[in-house]
Amino acid sequence: MRGKIKKIVRDRSFGFISAENGKEVFFHASSLEELDFGDLEEGNIVEFKKVSGRKGIHAENITRVEQKKGWWAE
Repeated sequence: MRGKIKKIVRDRSFGFISAENGKEVFFHASSLEELDFGDLEEGNIVEFKKVSGRKGIHAENITRVEQKKGWWAE
């Protein structure tokens, strides 16, 4: 699944992704793959796996993708 980083809460090491379907998905810094949390910025396009955990739906296996024009272009 693809989405755009909507919000990052650096001091708590989490954030939210706006998915292609318009829904927000929670993520934690520990869910990043080959990406440092400090290098992540709001607006970055990412691919991720949506999973259900004990606290609800969240993103895992998050990777940043090259930005190209598409549904996310502003």
